[in-house]
Amino acid sequence: MHYFISDIHLGILEREADKHRESLLLDFLDKIKEDAKSLYIVGDLFDYWFEYKSVIPKYYYKVLAKLAEINKFGIDIIYLMGNHDFGHFDFFEKELDIHVYKEDLETIIDGKKFYLSHGDGKAYNDAGYRLMKKILRHPLSNSFFRLIHPDFGINLASSSSKSSRSYTDSKDFSVREGLEDFAEDMIKRGFDFVIMGHRHKINFKQYEDGIYVNLGDWIKPDPIFGKFDGIEFKLVKVKEFLSNHL
Repeated sequence: MHYFISDIHLGILEREADKHRESLLLDFLDKIKEDAKSLYIVGDLFDYWFEYKSVIPKYYYKVLAKLAEINKFGIDIIYLMGNHDFGHFDFFEKELDIHVYKEDLETIIDGKKFYLSHGDGKAYNDAGYRLMKKILRHPLSNSFFRLIHPDFGINLASSSSKSSRSYTDSKDFSVREGLEDFAEDMIKRGFDFVIMGHRHKINFKQYEDGIYVNLGDWIKPDPIFGKFDGIEFKLVKVKEFLSNHL
């Protein structure tokens, strides 16, 4: 079985308030050990991520440890960077053995062609974000940011993430859905499945030759995940999945 999650945004709330979603995620990761071949994290696992040469955000250690644990079970973990992931360097690869993709991923899963993307920058009227993305991910910008003391830098990253989310929530991206149009174009190019996140809106759209899925988010009370058994792609409620595996 292949699993897909996106936009968990751990760290979006104060630490005590955030522990419920953290616990939900840890339980989910425990359960998929039973049959998972792979886990695709389609961006924004954390509400902010910036790593220094010897420092990472301490609030995330339980989830990071769980990812390392399930990796030892032979589960292939693939991480696509989202718009809150500008600070990835080599921690995931070297310490967790998880490859991080900075751009979209085209891959074959059980004989089916998948196009995976966080989805940021694909909405209409979003040229400003596309420029900002290049600036934030530029090596020079990251080098300067690393000169800031971690306590201040991580707080700054957290504040910037909250500002980015407020901007995204309030922005008019036009009446047409850019992600949906992009997905339709990829399906016309021969992809069987296009999987995205970013907009925090669940979507499952069947086209003549393929399927577009948006995984929504885990901020809302009843999050979902995607699973692919080699034939069919389904969206499943996390709490329902866990209750069926007690």
